[in-house]
Amino acid sequence: MELGFHLPIFDIDGGTTAIAGELARVGAAAEEAGATWLSFMDHYFQIEPTGLPAEANMLEGYTTLGFLAAHTSRIELGLLVTGVTYRHPGLLAKIVTTLDVLSGGRAALGIGAAWFEREHRGMGVPFPPVAERFERLEETLRICGQMWDPADNGPFEGKHYQLAETLCSPQPIHRPKVLIGGSGERKTLRLVAQYGDACNLFASSPEDVEHKLDVLRRHCDDVGRDYREIRKTVLANNPRPTPETRDEFVRAMAPYAKLGIETAIITPTTGSPAAWIEGMAPAVPRLAELTAH
Repeated sequence: MELGFHLPIFDIDGGTTAIAGELARVGAAAEEAGATWLSFMDHYFQIEPTGLPAEANMLEGYTTLGFLAAHTSRIELGLLVTGVTYRHPGLLAKIVTTLDVLSGGRAALGIGAAWFEREHRGMGVPFPPVAERFERLEETLRICGQMWDPADNGPFEGKHYQLAETLCSPQPIHRPKVLIGGSGERKTLRLVAQYGDACNLFASSPEDVEHKLDVLRRHCDDVGRDYREIRKTVLANNPRPTPETRDEFVRAMAPYAKLGIETAIITPTTGSPAAWIEGMAPAVPRLAELTAH
């Protein structure tokens, strides 16, 4: 099992002027630890699950990833997860392509249907009903696939999006892996089976994750997809690990590894995420020893 880091909080020790330097140290610490994934949220207001108010610090995700691209050299970079409503899909494909080119082929597209209504209303972004957001998500996945196909620069005609051209030059160095976030059994996991390279589930319990993976396997059978092609990841914050509890964290991940989970993604809990990552680093080789059935 591999380890990834996800940073949802920008209330950094030292205040706003310390954020850039701390994030540079985060990138260095994550790579030094041997982590394989580094991500941020796609939000404009802070979200309640962090325990912080909406007024807490929040940076725009893709700009932040571009900064990290210049301060890292090996780790995969993405948002967990891009809200489909925030950017036109043609522009999103171009943004992710730019990140991939400037990072040397390390961009991922984590994406989902979006959910934070207050943020949409506050920023003046339309917030359609959930069924429409999933329709837009599927069209966006198709558009990105077409944009990243150098043999197809033709039009795209969808219900919600119409593109006269799907020209994307330069092409990504490595076609970004598509990680679809969420565990909805009827829609989200079907989209994973049909379009995704990876899924991201909540590590609520091994039993819950086993059930979600069984649902994903059935969707793969329905669409003729090899279930083994899909990378399985979990957001492992139940409870959130700390450097002091990293041994317990590794033990808690063992049953997930047996289910075939390949990456555990965890989030810092302190005002110095770089120091927290350094404290979690000894977990990386121990997680690597965990194996599936």
